[in-house]
Amino acid sequence: MTALIATTIVAPLICAALSLGLRTQTHLRDAVTLLGLVTAAGAAIGALVHVADQGTHFVRVGGWHPELGIVLVADLLAVLLLPVALMIIVVVEIFAIGQRRTAWGANPELTGPLLCVLTAGVSLAFLTGDLFTLFVAFEMILVSSYVLLTHQGQRDQVRSGMTYVSLNLLASTLFLIGVALVYTATGTVNIALAAERMADLPDGVRLGIGAWFLVVFGTKAAVFPLFAWLPDSYPTAPTTITAVFAGLLTKIGLYALIRFHSATAMDDLGPAMLILAAVTMVVGAIGALAQSDVKRILSFHIISQIGYMLMGLGLFTAAGLAGAILFLVHHMPVKTVLFLVGGLIENEQGTGSLERTSGLGARRPLFAALFAIPALSLAGMPPFSGFVAKFAVISAGIAESSTVVVTAALLAGALTLLSMAKIWLGVFWGPAPGAGDPPEDESDTPPGNRATMVAATGLAVAGTLAISLFAGPLFDLSKDAADALLAQADAFGQAAP
Repeated sequence: MTALIATTIVAPLICAALSLGLRTQTHLRDAVTLLGLVTAAGAAIGALVHVADQGTHFVRVGGWHPELGIVLVADLLAVLLLPVALMIIVVVEIFAIGQRRTAWGANPELTGPLLCVLTAGVSLAFLTGDLFTLFVAFEMILVSSYVLLTHQGQRDQVRSGMTYVSLNLLASTLFLIGVALVYTATGTVNIALAAERMADLPDGVRLGIGAWFLVVFGTKAAVFPLFAWLPDSYPTAPTTITAVFAGLLTKIGLYALIRFHSATAMDDLGPAMLILAAVTMVVGAIGALAQSDVKRILSFHIISQIGYMLMGLGLFTAAGLAGAILFLVHHMPVKTVLFLVGGLIENEQGTGSLERTSGLGARRPLFAALFAIPALSLAGMPPFSGFVAKFAVISAGIAESSTVVVTAALLAGALTLLSMAKIWLGVFWGPAPGAGDPPEDESDTPPGNRATMVAATGLAVAGTLAISLFAGPLFDLSKDAADALLAQADAFGQAAP
């Protein structure tokens, strides 16, 4: 089991170094990159099977005591989310291989190695058991994502990239200060040990630390009003980069919120979280409805959907946490595939603007199907995974009589459906493209590359359907993960005098 955990972090780093040395050997470089990503994803799946059967596994790196050293924690929460995250990166890399010869493709000499570094950071973020290593993981993700965002050197990418990196560096600075505060108050940065000792702290100090990290992780997760970096930066990046960002980055921030605040039993912050969740859901959905570009609509929906997950955490019940975890599992692939379809639209139409596209459904009916399934899931329509996830979160809210946030969730769901319909009518419906649009036989995407991109997108759609099909077992695993988190928090609370 230790080897599986290590592989999810080390294999991508090794392949990043190898692929950098193979920059000019295209096919070999792609093979090495995919090998590293597939190996990490396979190890993550193996870890999930082991933990589901044998329980949580701990790795003390170097054999150091948890107070001093790095501890990797493969519990059900971490290993349930990690395979989904890594399989998303594999699919996106396959899409990138097909897209590289188009005007919309990212530089393959950089994206492969940097995606591997980002993968290692993602694995470390999910598996680490201490705050300082979590900070290191976030920095690995931030550095690689900033280069991925701006490496083409376009003016709008650099401008939005500066906003992205500035706000995230501010959050990182606050994160490092928060780590110092926790160490000063508890004598450790290990999350489990700190949570146990924080139960003995005065309520004002404990809640102050919780509020501090709510700001830190809330910025990473794009919670209202800390989301200004997201809507401008994501649409400017190449599709493959945006798809990874949309599927993973904000969700890792939300994961950190769940991990830290459930372990430390910050239920006193629950009402504030529910207010933030309600506003985040509605503001994100309204912002999406006001846009006229596919990527910008989808970017605002990332913000809106984060609100549902924050709502599940803010309830601080087993049902609410289980709903938030299931929502994470559902949302990562659904949002990724929607951005991949956005990339297909750009390659075919030359733009993602709703004012300059129409009739794509008649020319590319497969594109329409690939969009419709995740779009309906995002809107929470049955029988797709989004319906199950939203039903779990909203049911938990109803059980706690949280009327305001439940109403906001229902309103945001209706607005989401409207904005998905807006994309459908603008891109796939209506008359065939006019003379100013590129005809089918003059598309700048060679047929072989288009087939690779469509196959990768179809694979991602199949993943979302698999989540729908196995929603019951996945919810059971989410419930077990939530129960374990709350049981740990209760144990720490009872240990206090």
